[in-house]
Amino acid sequence: MKTVNVGALSVSNDAPLTLIAGPCQLESADHAQMIAGTLAEACATAGVQYVFKGSYDKANRTSLNAPAPLGLDKGLAVLEGVRNAIGCPVITDIHSEDQCEPVASVVDVMQIPAFLCRQTALLLAAGRSGAAINIKKGQFLAPWDMANVVAKVESTGNNKLLLTERGASFGYNNLVVDMCSLPEMAKTGYPVVMDATHAVAKPGGLGSASGGQRELAPVLARAAVSLGIAALFTETHEDPDNAPCDGPNMIYLRDMPALIESWAAFDQLAKSNLIRL
Repeated sequence: MKTVNVGALSVSNDAPLTLIAGPCQLESADHAQMIAGTLAEACATAGVQYVFKGSYDKANRTSLNAPAPLGLDKGLAVLEGVRNAIGCPVITDIHSEDQCEPVASVVDVMQIPAFLCRQTALLLAAGRSGAAINIKKGQFLAPWDMANVVAKVESTGNNKLLLTERGASFGYNNLVVDMCSLPEMAKTGYPVVMDATHAVAKPGGLGSASGGQRELAPVLARAAVSLGIAALFTETHEDPDNAPCDGPNMIYLRDMPALIESWAAFDQLAKSNLIRL
């Protein structure tokens, strides 16, 4: 199993659990640091590694009238502030080749959104940046198809990759998670991540926005951690119903400390007796 260094952290399918978590959309420096500080403290208590997540842009929103994001410059300043103030690594999405260089100069991990996981030029540009890269498996891909995605980035000499499951399209406005995809992607040797909150989204389910079933996110998270994976990805907010993006599938921040503690326990059990295909 490969180990990927993310800041000062070592992420692997065999290592203690890493949590990648934060709001869907960055709102302000104070808001980001409040969430990051809460999660960093809870993770330290539970013995879980922590990476802060926040998006400076949301290029795949349902409606043209969705709340405007901070944008590249302001968003990167917020992420840099979190890393300096809280002392944790940070991750954010990229959407185009020209974003790779400026984003890689600030963040520890660049994330390829699921809809863009087959965009060869973007994957190559991200790989050439030298940054660690988290690639979300498209809702339209089989888990074994990720080997081709991996090969594109590896061709640049970059092997600092994380692979994320976030559900597969199942009819209209619905996703389903095949837990077998996690050990299948682990065959690549790279760290595998479960995105438990986007997996319970209902894409476009509210007509002009996506719906979701946030109450099921902890269920998927527990099931995934029980298999022995590298990391969990969750989005969280103190008031998700009034968040600018993905509120219906985000977990309440107040619930996260207890959930992190339980996920750590399941992770320890799984890692004490790993099952590998």
